[in-house]
Amino acid sequence: MAMSRARFLASLAAGAAALALQPALAQQHYPDHPVRLVVPFAPGGATDILGRLLATSLGEKLGQPVIVDNRPGAGTSVGAALVAKAQPDGYTLLLGAGSTLTMNPVVRKTLPYDPQRGFTMLGVVADMGLVLVASNEVKANSLQELVAQSKAAPDKFSYGSYGTASSVHFAGELLKTTTGLNMLHVPFNGSAPSLTALMGGQVQLAVDTVVATTPLIKAGKIKPIAALGAQRLGLLPQVPTVAESGFPGFDMSTWFTFLAPAGLPAPVQKKLEQALADVMAAPEMQRKLLDTGLTPAWGPGSALRERVARELPLMRDVAQRAHIQAE
Repeated sequence: MAMSRARFLASLAAGAAALALQPALAQQHYPDHPVRLVVPFAPGGATDILGRLLATSLGEKLGQPVIVDNRPGAGTSVGAALVAKAQPDGYTLLLGAGSTLTMNPVVRKTLPYDPQRGFTMLGVVADMGLVLVASNEVKANSLQELVAQSKAAPDKFSYGSYGTASSVHFAGELLKTTTGLNMLHVPFNGSAPSLTALMGGQVQLAVDTVVATTPLIKAGKIKPIAALGAQRLGLLPQVPTVAESGFPGFDMSTWFTFLAPAGLPAPVQKKLEQALADVMAAPEMQRKLLDTGLTPAWGPGSALRERVARELPLMRDVAQRAHIQAE
């Protein structure tokens, strides 16, 4: 009877040891089945293209398919919440945006995820440049001229954006504060209606992405005034930055990140960060991103945390001064 009890206890101990080893073995062999990449934007846009480019290359590095799952809605909140609530095993990832971590927290009273503690931050992958554009009917051709005209006639200009509390709304309000440009915000449901309104004269100005504006600029349907980032844009090298236009230090862009649920095991995090670093270092990937209108901007999780810490107070200040709240 004693031997039987001993064997039973030994069996229990062996089972417990085997169970304890399972997570470690799973991490060691990660990934052993397909990975899901949640893209919190609709199919077809530049962000979706970015997600699919990264999914393909990351899948090649990891040895398992990375499958894009589009979950648009609520300024990336729908997709972000899905990932934040997923198992932290490396099989559900998020292509987040600056708005996920630095804008939603300051304009939405309740969020279905915790932007500070809900994620393992894997890295920054790319920036998308923003541009201030004008209707061809606007007489000004430079930011300085535009500011002077708006001060002489404060009700003269309105600007379109692709939505309240969007990155371009924040950019437009920061531009107003920095330069003294007088312009009234008019939100639209997307880039297409905003830029159509610009061409039709319903608004005189718009802030939008380089991806959405470049075809219209090159077709002569609208004209560029200034690039809002720190550097000139590869697709529009002739367009000066806001800083070059007389307002040093101005820098505003849309940026994209890789996130996983909080609590990701360190070996899985390390493998993902290294795979992402290798993907982003490839000249072919960099060329494809530049051709799409995106600027490669790889930085590991530590760089992402620093960027969030730097930008969150700035976005909170913009939101408070401009009374920006999500609809």
